Amino acid sequence: MSQQQFYETVTKEQEYLETLTEGKKMKSFKELREINVNEFTEKKGNLTYLSWTWAVDTLLQNDPMAVWEFPEPKTYNDTVMVFCNVTAMGKTMRMQLPVMDNRNNAIVNPDTRKISDATMRCLAKCIACFGIGLYIYAGEDLPTIEVDIAPMINGMKQAKTLDELKDSFSVAWKSLTKEPILQAEIRKAYEQLKATLSEGK
Repeated sequence: MSQQQFYETVTKEQEYLETLTEGKKMKSFKELREINVNEFTEKKGNLTYLSWTWAVDTLLQNDPMAVWEFPEPKTYNDTVMVFCNVTAMGKTMRMQLPVMDNRNNAIVNPDTRKISDATMRCLAKCIACFGIGLYIYAGEDLPTIEVDIAPMINGMKQAKTLDELKDSFSVAWKSLTKEPILQAEIRKAYEQLKATLSEGK
């Protein structure tokens, strides 16, 4: 490919990306952090992960020109730390993540599969810095929040049937529309209580 052909190809790609974003306003951090990602997460041991494919898809829907890179991993006493830089929404976010097992412990001498998995999880975590799925990391990076939702959880505990529990949960959920972190806590309590009532049938 000649230099002229390369220039024309890049120009066409830029024009295409401009048509994708034309007339569209990028969502704010506040709007992105309020997206409910619960159905796109997976549980492994004590850890909850957001699907990196879904995180990337959502990011590119909001900024088609978003790009990311993975700096060289670093080794610390036979354990490995991976890194990711994501540029989107006019800024660059950086994140690191140790290669861990499902108990949140660093793996000694991890193989390439473990490093690859950790790298993509690091990408999802870095994307979360833009707001997408940020609340699922609350248990890892923030103290547990019990203020204000304790009465709601106690109210759900009073439910005698699954229908009563569902109604109580629905009221609590709707009252926390602007608080996805608290919604996650309420949903967790709801699922636990639902399982308990189901067993008692």
